[in-house]
Parts: sequence; structure tokens; C-alpha cells
Amino acid sequence: MTGRPEPLFPLFAGLETLEGVGPKTAQHFAQLNILAPRDLLFTLPYSGIDRQLRPTIKDAILPDTVTVVITVGPHRPAANKTGAYRIHVEDSQTSFQLVFFHARGDYLKRQLPEGSRRIVSGRVELFDGMAQMVHPDFMVADDEADQVPAFEPVYPLTSGITQKLMYKATRAALARAPEFDEWIDPSQKAKAGWPDFNVAIHAAHDPETMADLSATAPARERLAYDEFMAHQLTLALARAKERRKKGRPSIGTGELQKRVLAALPYKPTGAQTRAIAEIAADMASAQRMNRLLQGDVGAGKTLVAFMALLAAVESGGQGVLMAPTEILARQHLEGLQPLAEQAGVVLEILTGRDKGAERRAKLAALASGAIQILVGTHAVFQADVSFADLRLAVVDEQHRFGVRQRLELGQKGHLADVLVMTATPIPRSLALAQYGDMDVSVLDEKPAGRKPIRTALVSTDRIPEVVERLRAAVNEARQCYWVCPLVEESEVSDLIAAEERFKRLRATLGEGVVGLVHGQMPPAEKDAAMRAFQNGETKVLVATTVIEVGVDVPNASIIVIEHAESFGLAQLHQLRGRVGRGQAESTCLLLYKSPLSETGKQRLEVLRETEDGFVIAETDLKMRGTGDLIGTAQSGVPRFRVADLERQAALMQTAQSDARKLLADDPELASPRGQAARMLLWLMRQDEAIRLITVG
Repeated sequence: MTGRPEPLFPLFAGLETLEGVGPKTAQHFAQLNILAPRDLLFTLPYSGIDRQLRPTIKDAILPDTVTVVITVGPHRPAANKTGAYRIHVEDSQTSFQLVFFHARGDYLKRQLPEGSRRIVSGRVELFDGMAQMVHPDFMVADDEADQVPAFEPVYPLTSGITQKLMYKATRAALARAPEFDEWIDPSQKAKAGWPDFNVAIHAAHDPETMADLSATAPARERLAYDEFMAHQLTLALARAKERRKKGRPSIGTGELQKRVLAALPYKPTGAQTRAIAEIAADMASAQRMNRLLQGDVGAGKTLVAFMALLAAVESGGQGVLMAPTEILARQHLEGLQPLAEQAGVVLEILTGRDKGAERRAKLAALASGAIQILVGTHAVFQADVSFADLRLAVVDEQHRFGVRQRLELGQKGHLADVLVMTATPIPRSLALAQYGDMDVSVLDEKPAGRKPIRTALVSTDRIPEVVERLRAAVNEARQCYWVCPLVEESEVSDLIAAEERFKRLRATLGEGVVGLVHGQMPPAEKDAAMRAFQNGETKVLVATTVIEVGVDVPNASIIVIEHAESFGLAQLHQLRGRVGRGQAESTCLLLYKSPLSETGKQRLEVLRETEDGFVIAETDLKMRGTGDLIGTAQSGVPRFRVADLERQAALMQTAQSDARKLLADDPELASPRGQAARMLLWLMRQDEAIRLITVG
């Protein structure tokens, strides 16, 4: 499996090897991300034009594209250079005009001599009561009728690429597609009624009706499945490779976990108990664990993770919990310290702040095994950090943390298991696309005693009332967050918005009551402002979205989100989860600027109706589409040319189980179907996967 298989050479040659494509045109194609003939195969028409021959234009509802047989009448040349050249023509029942601008009369006289019969096809519009076809798309003699397609595909274009050029280029690429052996499971293919790849790719480029353009048309669905299948095979190969890495069985005795559970004031939820058991089973097996723990705000992920860390200690090793920021690392430390004391376990923190002698002492204690559980930021990755026996790495908040860091962390511990926690409920389809290589545990119950959060929509005209409400809350010794909008993408205007709001609130509520944090502050100031709020010194914290993940201030019971309509639903849900953590009834006020658009209103109402992050994420996906939802921050999600992640989530799921099954039956991809699957990986540019097969 060293290089690309020979049958694919023509599809991966330069675009200039296609007839009619020069270097300039190739550059234009690159705008559409078309770099080789192979990419033209997967650039499908998005619409079509019906050019079936009609007897007359008389019954057409204009404007419309019409194809008719005409008899050519008198020519009326343009009166001046910029005028229109008109030709009077008649079909079987009525007459109309063909109109040309910048026309060369001699050329038109040759093409359309008076008295001749022609087939013309083009857009007919009414102009001053007269039907006219401006610059027909086709003008051919009777014996050339086959040059007018009955249904003409319409392709996505960019400057420098016309429909005619795209049509010609896709046909040239199609001519190069070899016959492939089938990589889809035969029973799956039969059940779905899908054609062979070659039949499908030709049919997709040659639709006969509008229905052939829909995502559910068999040819299109098959090609979408091929894309998903290649993607899921890549993830399954990565997963198989991870799993082939010998892990070390870490078998917990349950002793330490029992002590902690006994000391808890509540019973874990069914979902927590289930997740703890799944993780324990993974840790006890000889393969490396690679699991995602997905739970909504407040679903109790930390307890589950701590139980896993205790299992690592019970089996004689160490565990590490990685947080994306210093503040979150300290918060984990504070939250876990009492539990660690119950268990009698040594828990320490390591961040970029540790310097000199103190740092050296911590490193020595880690290396000797005296520190059993370490909480840290990415400072844990530094070369001089070594563990006596790292069994488990827990990573908090995946999307700040790429696959590469997951692997680096794994290298710190000889064969350490990896558990990734995320508080972002990810819709099923995206979770499959992003984390298809991981096993997933979901916490879908709220622990007992969490009070619901009241959510209200309030127009920005009523800010004075809102400020009065805050004053009352502050007088009752309660705390509030005030989140300022992200104005466009520029950090500067963010800052101005936050500082303005800070000054106004300070003027109303008094000095020393209001704090401010934003992305542009030096980390030490940011920490200080957060700490003052956590300790209750400031009562109102004005913030840009830096507070969204994991910050825990139980006394905060009001959150005001300004210009809520400019945030994503998932983000609003995360922000709302900052309150409702203590005893007090909590409120989330979504301030919007009226008038709100219909969809804006619908989106915010979803938040008012439900606190279920998964429902919210699904709604967000439906309303905004994958691209916006993931944004650039999470560009780990692949871009598909044919497939549609939102509407074809079920197809993605089938592809995942099919890919995993194929690899389980044929780990080397050596069978005839395995060989076909290798071809699919090459065809779909899954070079990553190909490297995994070669080196794996």
C-alpha cells in the first residue's frame, strides 16, 4: 500500500490534462477546490433546466426556459453600436423575437437565414408585451437536435468558469472513471437499492428530472454514503490502531471509590453509575481506553472522572486531570480536594505558575509516585514532567484540545488510558463525524436537587429595569454575571462594549461592586477579577464570553446576556449553566435588540422552553447548519462534497457500524471487499487512513 493504485492515475492527474483546460482555467477551478479530475466527479449539479421540446411558447408562464422549433423571419439589425439586433421568428402557434446585443450581422445571417427551420432553446421573457428570447443558449438545425439536452444540469460556478466549460470538464472527468469493485456491504446495498459506483456517478451528473437532484435520489445517496464510509473507515482505522496499542489493565478495588460515595450527600444518577461502570470496564481491559464522556452542564461529569482517577490509584498507579485554563484547573482542585481527603489520596496541582524550588519539589513527588492525582494545565506536557506510573489521563473540554495533544498526553504515561470530557452536547451526527474513533458515554440525567433556571426574553429597551433588578439582588447579597456580546469578530469592539457596560453599571451600582473580565486582559488580571468574584468581593461580573466553560460560583443566581440573538444556541446554553449551581432560584435574562427576526425569535424561545442541551444542540444544527455551528474553532469536522451531515445523520451512523464491522472481519483489508475499500480510501483522498494501514 505504498502509493496510489494505478487505475486512479488519470483521476489524480493535473486538470490541464483535460481537453480545453489550460493553466488559467485550472486556477479558476481551484477557487471551487477542484484540483484534479477526481474533484470534478464529486462536484454535482445543484439544479437543472428542463429543455424538452415544446410545440409552442404560447402556453408557457413567462419568464421561462423554452425549447421550440421555429421558422426564421426577417432580420432587423441594430440602429447603432449599442442597440439590439432582432430576428422575428414563428413557432407552430405564435411569433416572438430573438434578440442579440453586440451582434455581428453577417454571422447571424449565416446561422439563421430567413426562411430556415431551427431549434432554439433559451429564456423567454415579456418585454413591452412582446415575447423575446435574448441570446438563445442553443440554436441548431433539425438534424442536430441531440445537441440540446432534454434536462440540462446546472453546476456551481466561480468567476472564469461557465456552465458550458463545467459541463465539458465533468464529462471529460467521467470518461476517466475506472470500473471499481464494490466496497459497500452487498446486503446494505441491496436493501437501500443503490446502483454501482459507476452507474451512480454518471446518473448524478446526468439527472433527468428535478427529483434526481435530491439527496435521497439513489445515485446521490450512494455517493454520500461513499464519502461517509471513507471518513468512518479512517476513524475506524485510527481506533483500531489505538486499540492495538497494548494498554495495561488497571483493575480498581473499589475501596477508595466506596469511601467517597459514602461521604456524598446524594446518590449518583443512573447515568453516572452506568458511565462509571463503562469506564471501569475499559480500564480493566488490556487495550487502551479512548473514551468520550459527554454530559450537559451540571450532569456531574466531574464525579465520574474522579471515580476513574481513583480506580487508577487503586490499581497502584497515578492519574492526571487536564484543564484548558489555570482558573479551571484551580476550580477542579477546590472541588476535588474534599473528595480526595475522604479517600485519603494525595492530590496536587501543576500549572505554569509553579516556579523554582516549589516546582522541583512537585516534580520529584510526581516522579516518586507520592502525588497520586495531579490536576494541571498544559504545563503537564513539558519535557521535565514525568510520572512514576501514569495510568489514566482525563482531558476536560475537548475542543480546546486536539487529537495531537491527546496522543502527547498518552506518551507521558506508558500505555495510559484516555478519557475526554466535554460539556458541549454535540448532536449525534457531528459527534460521529468528530469523535468516530472514540467510544462514547453520555450523561443524560440531571443530579437530584438541581433547580430549574427561569429563562426570560427581554428587549434591550428595558435595560434600566434589568439594572434595578440587579440592584435588588445585590442588596440581598446575591451575585450576577453580565455577558457582553461579541461584536462582529473584532476583539477591539468587544472590549469597548464590555468597558462601556462596566462603567455604566459601576456608576449605577457603586464602586467596588462591579468587576470586569475580557479576552484582552493579561492572565494575572483576569484571574484576579475572577477570584474577586468567586470570593464574593465583587457582586456583578461584566464579561465577554471568557466565562462560558466550567466556572463555578454557587452564589451567582442571575445571568444577563446582552444581544443574545448574536450568540449560538449551544453557547447560550453553556453560559446559562453558569447559574443554578447554588440554593437560590436562578434566572437567565436574554436581552435582544428588537425587532427580532422570526428565526431569531424561534431560536431564543427554544432556550426558554428547555434546559436539555441535546435538544438545544439538535435545534441549533437544524436552524444554522453544520458550518456555522462548528465555526472555525472546531474545524475538526470534515467538509463533504456530496453528503450532508445534518440531513443524512442516519447514513453516517450506518457507515460507522459498517466500517467497524469490515475492519473487525478483515483487519488488514486483504479480502476482495477490503481491497475495494482501500481503493475507496485513495479515491476519497483519505491519505491519513492509508498511512495508518501502511504503518499499522
